[in-house]
Amino acid sequence: MADEFDVIVIGAGPAGENVVDRAVRGGLTVAVVEERLAGGECSYWACVPSKALLRPIDLAGEVSRVPGLSLGEIDVAAVLARRDEAVGRYDDSGQVRWINSVPAEFVRGHGRIDGPKRVHVTTVEGGERVLTARQAVVLATGSTAAVPPVPGLREANPWTSHEVTAATAIPERLAVVGGGVVACEMAQAMHGLGARQTTLLVRGGGLLARMEPFAGEMVADSFAEAGIEVRTHTDVARVERPEPGGKVTLHLGEEPPLEADELLVATGRKPATRDLGLASVGLKDGDYVHVDDSLRATEVPEGWLYAVGDVNGRTLLTHMGKYQARICGDVIAARARGDELPAMRDLADGYGAPQVVFTDPQVCAVGQTEESAREAGFRVRVVDYDIGSVTGAYLLGDGYRGRARAVVDEDRKVLLGVTFVGPGVAELLHSATIAVTAEVPLDRLWHAVPSFPTVSEIWLRLLETYGL
Repeated sequence: MADEFDVIVIGAGPAGENVVDRAVRGGLTVAVVEERLAGGECSYWACVPSKALLRPIDLAGEVSRVPGLSLGEIDVAAVLARRDEAVGRYDDSGQVRWINSVPAEFVRGHGRIDGPKRVHVTTVEGGERVLTARQAVVLATGSTAAVPPVPGLREANPWTSHEVTAATAIPERLAVVGGGVVACEMAQAMHGLGARQTTLLVRGGGLLARMEPFAGEMVADSFAEAGIEVRTHTDVARVERPEPGGKVTLHLGEEPPLEADELLVATGRKPATRDLGLASVGLKDGDYVHVDDSLRATEVPEGWLYAVGDVNGRTLLTHMGKYQARICGDVIAARARGDELPAMRDLADGYGAPQVVFTDPQVCAVGQTEESAREAGFRVRVVDYDIGSVTGAYLLGDGYRGRARAVVDEDRKVLLGVTFVGPGVAELLHSATIAVTAEVPLDRLWHAVPSFPTVSEIWLRLLETYGL
């Protein structure tokens, strides 16, 4: 059976769904192909469940800092039940109904490109469909966890972000390989929910290496106080797990072996393009699909292929994938109508995407770090301030510890980047995102008066420290 649509989207995660919505708004017909659950990795095995698991840990930290309040033991069964509720108990029927209501056609199955504007689908029932696109095919298949080639590691069936966020029991001893966002968040979640021995094994010199150094240092200090061990400059030489589901042993070179009941590997992501038929259009299977600022694949003739979200490798964050998808859907609709496209030179991912790490303390940042700004050739000045010195932070609880950093372009007097570390600072990030992406001049930002007594007064203190 052959079906023709204006646009075919492969992948019904957040990015794919946004392409569908915008393309239909633009007057186009759309089919979306999804092999697993509509809503994608973020909805079921990443952003949503991880934050549901972390919220009790975050709240426990808040309560512990306020005199007169006490928190009993965390009810782990209730937390896991709430996680299951947050992910819709892994039932995507609501998401499918939404796609159909847009309206678009939802096709459950594995889609592969089979030549220009052609997608071959193997349905979950084992049938075959061939979909053809009049205008465009959009890849929105996201990414999967990368498992490094350590002897015995893959055979040990380690957890990745997929398994840890869906855990039905908390291991007593958890080893975590990695020091990035997933490693930090899930180490704290599992430890707070009952893992009595949690050990992070980090190849580099600290946690959250892509952020300002003090961010990883403050998270490491918090981990140490909670009893989470962080071993830096540590390589895993090989892994043994003689029995499926049994004890796992990690051999660490010169150090004694580490034994654990479960192993989480959180060492990065790779594009989910291994079986998408990229070779049929001259691309390499398993690689990122490189795109221009309109999200059109740069290496495919005639401009009919697009890629949004993790699969293009630009910025591996859900909110940025959704942002790209909105642009992509609008662009495809405009090209179909023959409209002139808007200028694409000011895309948000060019400024440095906003990101939050939901540990306690929270870490959030947008734009450049001091190091990346200097490497890019900017003449910068760095302004730091102790967030705990702000009255609003003191009122949140005793012993509030936090730090803010602003990276200023001294030639243009605008912010290149902002980083906040501290309890509850995630809600400060959007103001920083606006200031950075809109390139608000500091002397104009001075007139954006923060309310007292809120933690937002940190903006006033940063500007005063700068000299305004």
